[in-house]
Amino acid sequence: MFRVRWLGRVPYAEALALQRAVHDRSGDDYLLVLEHPHVFTLGAHADRAHVLVDPAVVGADLVETDRGGDVTYHGPGQLVAYPVVTVPTAPRSIPCHVHAIEQVVIDALADLGLPAGRLGAYPGVWVDVDSEAPRKICAIGVRVARGRSMHGLALNVDPDMTWFERIVPCGIEDKGVTSLAAEGLAMPMRAVVDRIVHHAAARWSSDGTYERQDAAWPARPPGTAPLVRAGDAPASDRPPDDTAGPRGAPASPEGGAPRHGDRGARHRGPGQRLRIRLRQAGVEPGAGLDAHARKPPWLRVPARMGPAFLDLRRTVRDLGLVTVCEEAGCPNIYECWADGTATFMINGERCTRACGFCLVDTRHPLPLDDDEPERVAAAVERLGLAHAVVTAVARDDLPDGGAGAFVATIAAVRRRCPGTAVEVLVPDCKGAPDALAAVFDARPDVLNHNVETVARLQRAVRPSAGYARSLAVLARAKDAGLVTKSGMILGMGERFDEVVATLADMRAVGVDIVTLGQYLRPTAAHLPVARWWTPEEFDAVRSAAQGMGFAHVEASPLTRSSYHARQAATATGSAPPGDPLRLGVDG
Repeated sequence: MFRVRWLGRVPYAEALALQRAVHDRSGDDYLLVLEHPHVFTLGAHADRAHVLVDPAVVGADLVETDRGGDVTYHGPGQLVAYPVVTVPTAPRSIPCHVHAIEQVVIDALADLGLPAGRLGAYPGVWVDVDSEAPRKICAIGVRVARGRSMHGLALNVDPDMTWFERIVPCGIEDKGVTSLAAEGLAMPMRAVVDRIVHHAAARWSSDGTYERQDAAWPARPPGTAPLVRAGDAPASDRPPDDTAGPRGAPASPEGGAPRHGDRGARHRGPGQRLRIRLRQAGVEPGAGLDAHARKPPWLRVPARMGPAFLDLRRTVRDLGLVTVCEEAGCPNIYECWADGTATFMINGERCTRACGFCLVDTRHPLPLDDDEPERVAAAVERLGLAHAVVTAVARDDLPDGGAGAFVATIAAVRRRCPGTAVEVLVPDCKGAPDALAAVFDARPDVLNHNVETVARLQRAVRPSAGYARSLAVLARAKDAGLVTKSGMILGMGERFDEVVATLADMRAVGVDIVTLGQYLRPTAAHLPVARWWTPEEFDAVRSAAQGMGFAHVEASPLTRSSYHARQAATATGSAPPGDPLRLGVDG
């Protein structure tokens, strides 16, 4: 299968982690298409003197890479495409692969009305190749290992060309650099992506077909022409940053989750920003189920507040702890608390993000409680848990995104309960490598980070997160040698084929355990339920996931991220079998 992903604007290190994971673990060929924030990259044999400024002074990163070539600039307005594809092992296979990438770009530019070609011994794609002033429009650098390619092409659509004055592009001092805009072609980025994808699929797909998911821009209405000629749209028609969104801001009536105690929000319905994001994703906000629609029989959960439930609630209250079971309104709370089990939520109870599906409080966060890790450990000890699950609110206000509290909690549980397996459900920590590495180095038995929904719905469902970033977090965790886990909520407007494609992406980065459950709308101000997925559909998606090779798949209407967590961990060999069987459950 040839899989195409438009990922929006992705930091270079995250895209590299994603590339490496797909290169090393996926049996499918991929084309990852994206933009980068400002970054200078050095090839394996680059001359550092060709970087003419201090990158930090101009607001850019500097990254050493294992690709060929010299120094290259990447930034907004530049289309970057990474074909992670099978390359025949034969003499001159790498030059042939470079030639193939060049031809993809040449053919795409021809479709857009710009003649281009090759220039002698200089790799890349050039315009006016027969003139006295040829100009490079696309840089190319690759690496091939174990018969698979990495890195690829950087095509200048409409970047700020002054950035190229800060380097010696590709180490070539006597030739210029250009872009489509500089050549008089004002193209929206999407039109250029469409042509690159078309010719890439013709080149690398065995049968010319491909499967594509786009993460960062509005869904194109059916029948819209993919090719836009100069003058049809402004050059500023560019996809938004996939990682952009309100950071550290509380929810408001304009969109996102309501604040706790904001009773009016429960009756207003989705705010304006949320409705806009839904429409951009191809979902009509008013087309879903009524907020008061009766749930189907398979989603009705009777309240069972027996002695075990009341004992656990008393323990949580006595120790001043927070459980996501309560905060997120988990439908399984009665079942799981009756079994004496719960998922603990650390870093307070207020989240700095306002995901459209989540009930957790989004008011301004309070300072961290340094004693919280020890209280969680005391609860684990008191309850006799064999498998403890710890999650947290997102804390974008903290330098480490809250990673330090995970490290402290893992250590505290292991001091008190050395035989207890510890599973953590972590936020993305804004992709910070050091913060994530600190959690990975604490060696949780299971590292869970949820993708939550399909690529198309990311900006509507969790506007402060990013599809590529979440996959990169999971890829980095797998590279660290951890058992990895992720999950999705269904019923927010996704299609079955999109769910299968997202599962393929999870498996491509090495995810071991996956959970899929039905979205239940917490209040009328949250994302509407597009539809109820039937038990039979969950069976079908489970079968598709099992066919991809996940070690454990939990898929049912009432499944949540940590449902049957210990069985899942046991299936991977990361937790010992046997009693007492304690299951962490979250919302």
